Amino acid sequence: MNADRHEFICPNCGADVPAGAEACSECGSDKKTGWSENTVCDGTGIEDPEEFDYEDWKRRELASGKPRSPREWLWWVVAVVILAALAWLFVIRQWCAIP
Repeated sequence: MNADRHEFICPNCGADVPAGAEACSECGSDKKTGWSENTVCDGTGIEDPEEFDYEDWKRRELASGKPRSPREWLWWVVAVVILAALAWLFVIRQWCAIP
């Protein structure tokens, strides 16, 4: 909730919603579509500050990711070969051009 506790943030669009409102004035979300006066971070993908685990976040953010599969490497090689062939054809065309 905001510091003044007279409004909260709509989890659907992020607009400020007055406390006790039946629906968001910006997007029309209401209690039936998933928010209530007690909603703080629900539906926004924002973690609750009380439950936030910095070490877990750091591990997920700084992870090197999965290694490339052989199929991905194949596509990179094919792309490089095509670009090299196009460059070679351009050079040969320039050298062999008849004035």
